[in-house]
Amino acid sequence: MKTLQTHLVEYIAARRALGTRLKEPAKTLRHFIKFLARKRSVHITASLALEWSQQSKQVQRATWARKLSMVRQFARWVHAIDPRHQIPPPRLLGVRHRRNPPHIYSDEEIAALMAEAVKFDSDTGMKSLNLETIIGLLAATGLRPGEAFALKMEDVDLKAGMLMIRESKFGKTRQVPIHPSTIMALKRYVRRRDQILRPPEESCFFLSDQGTPLDASTVRTWFCQISRNCGLREKSAGHRCGRGPRLQDLRHTFATKRLVEWYRARENVTVQLPKLSTYLGHSSVSCTYWYIQAVPELLALATEFQLPSSRGGHS
Repeated sequence: MKTLQTHLVEYIAARRALGTRLKEPAKTLRHFIKFLARKRSVHITASLALEWSQQSKQVQRATWARKLSMVRQFARWVHAIDPRHQIPPPRLLGVRHRRNPPHIYSDEEIAALMAEAVKFDSDTGMKSLNLETIIGLLAATGLRPGEAFALKMEDVDLKAGMLMIRESKFGKTRQVPIHPSTIMALKRYVRRRDQILRPPEESCFFLSDQGTPLDASTVRTWFCQISRNCGLREKSAGHRCGRGPRLQDLRHTFATKRLVEWYRARENVTVQLPKLSTYLGHSSVSCTYWYIQAVPELLALATEFQLPSSRGGHS
């Protein structure tokens, strides 16, 4: 009989072959299997899955539900092989998934975040350098945070002004042209990084104080701290980040601002939208249309500046 660890390796390999990176679920499910081992259980049960998902008491209930959902998907896989594994029923925690409305940063808020990032202290200065550069890069390009963290040295062509985003969400690879001001900021980062680490041994573009690849969860924690300092996120008890704008919202801000500019310039947004969709690496244009529904200002502009060519009752 295969162990749960073997099942997990095969499950992750199969999902990634279908184009899913599965980084967070892979890490989370490994913790779950260790929990089952401590409980001396060789099979997944609904009760143990529920107990494990609620172990951390200082997180939101939605976090419990997300962890349980990861277990549910894995349990479906192993249940098909061995029916003794139970599949936790849906909505066991009574939490419905809702896509968070985006926070659209103003130029002043982005400037304040970058200024606060500069104040971050570390042994070498890489912490503040990384955080300031990443915030600026996400705001200027609309990259997913994970895409920025995954950049390799060879993916950043500052002579051509091009980023290569490899096998991102849905297994897509795309080229992202960058503005001259972004090129200058990245050149400044490279110059200071290479001075500090003399020279970097890792192939990753963004590196920690120790010269190792940046940890995404660590950067998100830093971002929560400076967001609180800027008044963009409420202070919370203990080490919790609390609710508030996220790094991902810099991507939403980039997309929204492009759409607002097009509407105000009376561009035919229906024609322009596929370009933005391709640039952002969306799976389809319908994903990009979500911004028009999610951002009240955009919805108002879409109604106010609707072009004659786009009128005709199309849904």
